[in-house]
Amino acid sequence: MDWYFILKTLHILSAAILFGTGLGIAFFMYMSRFAKELYQKYYAARLTVLADFIFTLPAVILQPLTGFLLVINSGYSFHETWIIWSSALYLLIGLCWVPVVFIQIQLRNMLRNASDNGTELPTAYTKLFRIWFLLGWPAFAGVIGIFYLMVAKP
Repeated sequence: MDWYFILKTLHILSAAILFGTGLGIAFFMYMSRFAKELYQKYYAARLTVLADFIFTLPAVILQPLTGFLLVINSGYSFHETWIIWSSALYLLIGLCWVPVVFIQIQLRNMLRNASDNGTELPTAYTKLFRIWFLLGWPAFAGVIGIFYLMVAKP
């Protein structure tokens, strides 16, 4: 097996991890809003943060690295329209994802504190949750856009 196919496989796998983990995290974190007990919400938030560091972060690092090496080894130019648009969408996704990670950590901490102390969640929880939810949409659309660009190469 040559390096190009290893790179391509890593690129595809990391893209699948980004999409699948992102969708799974979003689903479970969103559904935790309907949990009756704080410890249930906390459980979802704690695992969401953990999953982002175990799965998403390595994939976020591998995507541009393998993409860059694929462009160099495949004969494409960095000036191809689909590569420029894919890169721009990746940056947009990153601009959404980084604050989302920090918001998830804050939500987790608020849930832990309220659960440990037997208190209500602070009002900031709802506002941060809404921001987290809203930032997920352009990131999700961006990932779908990149999949289209990678397949169609228009």
